[in-house]
Amino acid sequence: MKVSLAYGQGHIDLELPDDRTTVIQPADRAGLADERGAVHAALEHPIGAAPLRDWLRPGARICILFTDITRATPNERLIPWLLDHLASAGVTRDQITLLNQLGTHRPNTRAELERMLTPAVVAQYRVLNHEPDDHAACVALGVTRGGVPAWINRHCVEADVRIVTGFIEPHFFAGFSGGPKGIMPGVAHVETVMSNHGAAHIGDPRATFGVCEGNPLWEELRDIALRVGPSFLLNVTLNHGRAITGVFAGDLLEAHRAGRDFVRSSAMQPVDRAFDIVVTTNSGYPLDMNLYQGVKGMSAGARIIREGGTLILAAECREGVPAGSPLDRLLREAATPEEILGLLATPGFVRPEQWQAQIQALIQRRARVLVHSSIPDDVLRAAHLEPCPDVGATVRAELAARGPAARVAVLPQGPLTIPYLT
Repeated sequence: MKVSLAYGQGHIDLELPDDRTTVIQPADRAGLADERGAVHAALEHPIGAAPLRDWLRPGARICILFTDITRATPNERLIPWLLDHLASAGVTRDQITLLNQLGTHRPNTRAELERMLTPAVVAQYRVLNHEPDDHAACVALGVTRGGVPAWINRHCVEADVRIVTGFIEPHFFAGFSGGPKGIMPGVAHVETVMSNHGAAHIGDPRATFGVCEGNPLWEELRDIALRVGPSFLLNVTLNHGRAITGVFAGDLLEAHRAGRDFVRSSAMQPVDRAFDIVVTTNSGYPLDMNLYQGVKGMSAGARIIREGGTLILAAECREGVPAGSPLDRLLREAATPEEILGLLATPGFVRPEQWQAQIQALIQRRARVLVHSSIPDDVLRAAHLEPCPDVGATVRAELAARGPAARVAVLPQGPLTIPYLT
């Protein structure tokens, strides 16, 4: 059996035994025949809200929140279409601020913004990176459940009209991406994000793929996002080729719920047993830019791994961990994955990006984790991960060592498919 894994901007082809391999992919959905028309129709006939035109007033300050370079949102199509719609309603360019939903990620360069939004948009509009480390760039809207101020970017808070864009996919601890996540953590201060993404929330069994209501982490970020006031949502769903399969516009929560239901029907795939070996990816570029993002792919595969099994992640990680990042420093601070969990259980111990290290360590309690990437072997080992130079050879060796009953599952598109045990 030939299997093609998404990897960077290309693929890795594997040859695996037909009778011992299960390939798990999302149900195939064709892209919309007229993407632009579907977007404009959704803006005119939204879910649970008035048409976007009715939100607009002369001179209104408009803040459009867009996803950063680590997300697959087709911003280069979606944002120009949205701007055209606003222009047709009489909105002028000086009324609009485009704000990058960085969360706690690094700022995107001008060249990256031009690739994401088109050079024309960057040249003609005010485009800003969120500043997650700057209190002066934020406004406090109450506190989190942990007692930390709920800081949200002031351009978002002070706008007369907020338009939150993005795409919806299953998320490994927030249930689904999109919706209120565009505000919190999208344009929240790092201290607020760290409180919401704390060890207790991340360790809660309800903080997982496909669960929003009842998930304490998602419910808190939802409540904080609602504190800024009404926001208009423009979210899309995608297939593996980044073609738009659905457009969900309108009320921040109602439109997001409709999109979640649509995604769940295609992306959540049942399996009837756990596997000895699971091969997963992080859906290729830009989602597999670094190991920080790659934990999502690990998490997707870990849902169906047998205790003591072997999990292999294929993720290019052209930006490394990244080197010197909070995640890199935290991983190097501990001698073992178990020590990471011990540190996070220590009262008062808090680190940026600790949630990724916690999830990785919890997976490593159950399985051996190897990574095929462009990261040097010594850097991977410092992150408590085993290098995997040849995915196919490693799988064949594992199958041989585990005997004729051993089976392998492959997630070629990584977290675009979320398997679950029935």
